[in-house]
Amino acid sequence: MADQSIISALVLGLIEGLTEFLPVSSTAHVLLAGHFLGFQSPGNTFAVLIQLGAILAILLVYFRKLLQIATDLPSSAKARGFVATVLIAFLPAAVIGALAHDFIKTVLFETPMLICVVLILGGLVLLAVDKIKFRPVYHDVMDYPPSLAFKIGLFQCLAMVPGTSRSGATIVGALLLGADKRSAAEFSFFLAMPTMLGAFTLDLYKNRAALSFDDGAVIAVGFIAAFATALIVVRSLLDFVSSRGYAPFAWWRIIVGVAGLIALLLGA
Repeated sequence: MADQSIISALVLGLIEGLTEFLPVSSTAHVLLAGHFLGFQSPGNTFAVLIQLGAILAILLVYFRKLLQIATDLPSSAKARGFVATVLIAFLPAAVIGALAHDFIKTVLFETPMLICVVLILGGLVLLAVDKIKFRPVYHDVMDYPPSLAFKIGLFQCLAMVPGTSRSGATIVGALLLGADKRSAAEFSFFLAMPTMLGAFTLDLYKNRAALSFDDGAVIAVGFIAAFATALIVVRSLLDFVSSRGYAPFAWWRIIVGVAGLIALLLGA
């Protein structure tokens, strides 16, 4: 049984890393895969805690840029402004996530049918957005104004419903508000850092009494797998999105959502 849990954790970690920064909802993929694999995690903590691997992948890829921003903070108003915009964008999710944490984990995370429906609806939204001919005003994340960041943060809150996709919500929001595809995806990466770290910390605190040493070993396997695969995705996603758009991700969401619904209706 322990070996089966480790194998499941490895598979789910790979899925997490591959999907975290794509607009397909990593949480939906991990929860659905866990449901069909029969994987159990106290309070669905596994799905949140392995996201730390994906966070570290971003930190590694953007280490030089983050170090430069940190170095420039005392002397650069632009650097301070950028940090402020990321924190402003993070604020709505921090407040709503803290207030609605228990409802999200005990109701939304436990409703596979809802997750599948939201995957399909999100795919249709992405298809519609991908056909819009945007005239971007913002091309550099360092130039995003606080008002734009706050509005993007509100879009991110839609991802409280599993299946919506945190990256998808923030990217679509940024596009609709005047950002180009590349900077929208990049801002989503930066916003993921405080958002996912905050979710990790809150979930670990809330479920600290329910976790055991065996849970720690399973989470560690998922964490390592998520880190390795997320590293690959983060390095390649910006170029792919800039040249191909979001239609491939939209169709993937729809396929997974429909397949999940069929499996659930058949009693899987």
